[in-house]
Amino acid sequence: MKPFFPNETERRGARARLRELIREHSLEFGSFALASGRESHFYLDLRRTTTHPEGAYLVATLLLDRLQQHWPDAAGGPTLGADPIAGALAALSHLHGTPLRTFIVRSSVKDHGTGRIVEGHLRAGDRVVLFDDVITQGGSLIRAARLVREAGAQADRAVVILDRQSGAAEHMAREGVDLEALFTLGEILTPQEIAAPPNASPAPGTGSPAARPGERRQPDKEAV
Repeated sequence: MKPFFPNETERRGARARLRELIREHSLEFGSFALASGRESHFYLDLRRTTTHPEGAYLVATLLLDRLQQHWPDAAGGPTLGADPIAGALAALSHLHGTPLRTFIVRSSVKDHGTGRIVEGHLRAGDRVVLFDDVITQGGSLIRAARLVREAGAQADRAVVILDRQSGAAEHMAREGVDLEALFTLGEILTPQEIAAPPNASPAPGTGSPAARPGERRQPDKEAV
């Protein structure tokens, strides 16, 4: 299999550029209620990066590069964070000459059509790598791992774009899944930004306005 990056310098450059895009498109400061019940003074909506043309390309390339030494039969993750990543991985792997089947795990069984909980290309016996954009405590990926196993596939590895380092690695390990991340929270935000109060201004270089004082925004997926 040919490498996704010709050298380490190119790999580091791609990772640095992806960090810039995440800060520009996905980072907001304000007051946010997370799905875990916690409060946060910043919000990282990685979908604004994974649906960006350059962002989608860099995410897919860096994830495929991470998978290269132990290439799976298929890869997938929970909706909604995994949706744009799945398409980018499938398309780029095909262009690279190493097609990778992908799938998406629904949040609930649909009440029409086939009634599938897993959409896409998952087969019994597959060696699977799970993925998501952001992970906090791991609930969505743990649920996905269980459903993939119920379908007869093997799921013991997960790779995310960002780990908020709020206990997900330990929770995933107890489920028998090794967690890897392209970035940890401290590699995207500075220590001062992590410690900033809820009424902090947007980070330099971000395109997102701060929430108004006292405003609480609700994410529509696992706590991010």
